[in-house]
Amino acid sequence: MVALLLAALAAGGAAAEDAPPLSQAERRAILSHGPWPPTPARDPSNRASGDPEAIELGRALFFDPRLSSTGTVSCATCHEPARAWTDGKARGAALGQLDRNTQGLANLAWSRWFGWGGSSDSLWAHNLKPIVDRREMNASPAHVAHLLRGDADLACRYARVFGAPPGAGDDQVFADAGKAMAAFIETLVSGRTPFDEYRDALERNDAAAMARYPRAAERGLRLFVGKGNCRLCHLGPLFANGEFHDVGRPFFIPGGVDSGRYDGIAKVRADRFNLLGPYSDDRSGRAAVKTRHVDLQPRNFGEFKVPGLRDVARTAPYMHDGSLPDLRSVVRHYSELDPDRLHADGERLLVPLHLAPGEVDDLVAFLESLTDPSPADVRPAPTGRVQCRP
Repeated sequence: MVALLLAALAAGGAAAEDAPPLSQAERRAILSHGPWPPTPARDPSNRASGDPEAIELGRALFFDPRLSSTGTVSCATCHEPARAWTDGKARGAALGQLDRNTQGLANLAWSRWFGWGGSSDSLWAHNLKPIVDRREMNASPAHVAHLLRGDADLACRYARVFGAPPGAGDDQVFADAGKAMAAFIETLVSGRTPFDEYRDALERNDAAAMARYPRAAERGLRLFVGKGNCRLCHLGPLFANGEFHDVGRPFFIPGGVDSGRYDGIAKVRADRFNLLGPYSDDRSGRAAVKTRHVDLQPRNFGEFKVPGLRDVARTAPYMHDGSLPDLRSVVRHYSELDPDRLHADGERLLVPLHLAPGEVDDLVAFLESLTDPSPADVRPAPTGRVQCRP
C-alpha cells in the first residue's frame, strides 16, 4: 500500500514545477532528522541490554501466551509485527477493553519515558505493566516466575543470561523477564525510508538522487520544517522529542477522564520497579536522575506523549485514544486546531496551521515517506523446538 502510494506520488510529481532551491535554514532543518539508523543504545539500568542470549529469551517471552493468566494472550496479541507493532484498533483490547490506543514498539531504545502518560522510566519496567493489568494479561510476578522455573528451556536461557537459575524471589525473576523482553524490543528499529534516501542525498549534494524523492513529499517536507513548524515537537532522527503535550484532543474515557501525564507521573513515582528501586542495575544512580526530579504539576493533566513519526503510515488509527482514523485526519486536526482547547500554561507551542487542501495533500505525502516500504519480518523464537544448552 505505502509503496504503491509513493510510486503514484512520484509519477504525479514529475510533471510539477520545480520548487525553489532549499534555503540554508531548510537544509539544516532537514539534515537534523538523520542520519538513520542511529548508533545502537544500551540501557545502563538493564544488565541484559544488548546481550544476544537475552534478546533470544526476550523474543521467546514476547510471543509466549503463557505469560497471561489464561494462556491465550501474548505481547504480540496487541503488538503485531506486520502492523509496525500495533494492532490497528482505536483502543487496545486483550482480556478486556483498554482506554488507550496501542503504541508501536520500534525505536524505544532511545526513549526516556514509556507509555502515553510516561508511567514507566525504563523499557524493562514498562514491559511488566501489561502482564499484571487485569484487562491485558491479568497475571502476576509469581505466575511469570513459575513459568520460567517450570519450563526447562526458558529456565536454561534465563540462567545463561542472568548467571543463575530463576530461583530468586518472584519479583526479581519478574523484573528479569522484563529486562530480557526489553533487550529484544531494543532490536526493533525502523528501516530506512524514502525520506532517509532524500536526506542523505541532500547531505552529499547528490541532485540526481534527490530528484527521485516524490515532489509532493518534498513540498510536504518543506511545510513540516517551515510553515507547520512540526519539528518543534517531532524533532531529530526519531521525529519525536520524548516529551508530553496537550494537542487539543478530548481525554474523556468511559466512566471518567484520562489525565495522561498527570497520572503517569504519579504511577512512575509509586512503581516499585522504577529506577529508584532495588531492581535497577545502574549503581551510579545517573539513570534515575529523571525519576528523582520529575515534578507533578496541574499542567500535566491531559498531556500525552509525542509519538515518533517513523513508520507512521502503518500505525493507524492515531492519537492516544485512536480517535483519528488516518493521516489526513491528523493533518486536518492541526490545520483546524482550536486553541481554546489547549491549556498552554504560558507555553504556546501549537497554533492552527490553516492549510490549503493542496498543502494537506503534500504534508500527508511527506508523512507517508517516513515509512519503510518493506519492513522486516519478525518471527517468534523457536522455543520448545530448539533446546537451550547449559
